[in-house]
Amino acid sequence: MHETGISEEELFSFLSLKKREDSNYHHVLSSMCTVPHPVAVRAHQMFIEANLGDPGLFKGTASIEELLVERIGALFHHAGAGGYATSGGTESNLQALRIYAKMKESRRPNVIVPESAHFSFEKACDILHLEMRTVPCDETFRMDTGAMQERIDGNTCCIVGIAGTTEYGVVDPIREVAGIAHDGGVPLHVDAAFGGLVIPFLKKPMPFDFALPGVASIAVDPHKMGMSTIPCGCLVVRDPAWFNLLNVETPYLTVKQECTLAGTRSGGAVVGAFAVLEYLGMSGMKAVVEGCMKNTVRLIEGMETLGYRRAVTPDLNVATFEAGAVPPGWRVSWTRRGHMRTVMMPHVHRDVIEEFLRDVGEMNA
Repeated sequence: MHETGISEEELFSFLSLKKREDSNYHHVLSSMCTVPHPVAVRAHQMFIEANLGDPGLFKGTASIEELLVERIGALFHHAGAGGYATSGGTESNLQALRIYAKMKESRRPNVIVPESAHFSFEKACDILHLEMRTVPCDETFRMDTGAMQERIDGNTCCIVGIAGTTEYGVVDPIREVAGIAHDGGVPLHVDAAFGGLVIPFLKKPMPFDFALPGVASIAVDPHKMGMSTIPCGCLVVRDPAWFNLLNVETPYLTVKQECTLAGTRSGGAVVGAFAVLEYLGMSGMKAVVEGCMKNTVRLIEGMETLGYRRAVTPDLNVATFEAGAVPPGWRVSWTRRGHMRTVMMPHVHRDVIEEFLRDVGEMNA
């Protein structure tokens, strides 16, 4: 730290230089985050000092968090769901597993997850000392339900299903998994961090939510397809009373107990998430998702014309291809199986796709 401060002009000159080192979203095809909606930015700035860790001081912000949970619960066919805004899927998944481990009260609890599960489950199981039993996927990269059943035993505290895998954008057979979980009396947690704000707005949404009796909880990230500011996730559970299992005493705050993982929590991002959903409504979100899906189809068709065969036909706006060269300046990623991975987020407009396809074509000419 300097002995005396520097001028605002000097400071922001330095920050501008550093900002230029960041990737420009225009050429980023690998991210499940996107440029936040202007409404989210405006709302975040309005509530930028709000701390949901001490909700009695920010009653208006806390009431908006309740409305966000209510909107998401209703979207997932359970208006009475309990929940709170998390920092994202990692926290949501961790908190869900905490609940089910406490419910089970087993000395050797285990969790059943598909091999396609996000790496946050590895973190969560390590922190909570849970045995993570991994289930292989079939040739379409969806969980093999037969293999899943073989891994369930009396110590299983939770089954995890993925509604929109991070790598391939496919949805596990959640209806079948939910039926198995319900019949076995095992809670099913659905990681819909990405797909939760895509699937409900598809022309033919696949079942994944509380409409299925076996689904106990769902993780969703408004800072992904909800176009909120970062960070904002949400964990919703079928029975709000389950959060009581996580409560700790907070004697010096305006509330005397809290179930959240983080203490200080950004109210701005939560209000930003709510603002986007309110502003766009069902029709606006459907239009956003329809555009992303059309762009996904266009990219797949264009890449296959250029000799890049798809790895799988996705359910959501993720496109993967057998390994191939990438034009300079473009950012894609690679799955653990070596497939090229792209995500058609709202910032990936049709002109961006056409530019990418043109560059791929010229590179392979």
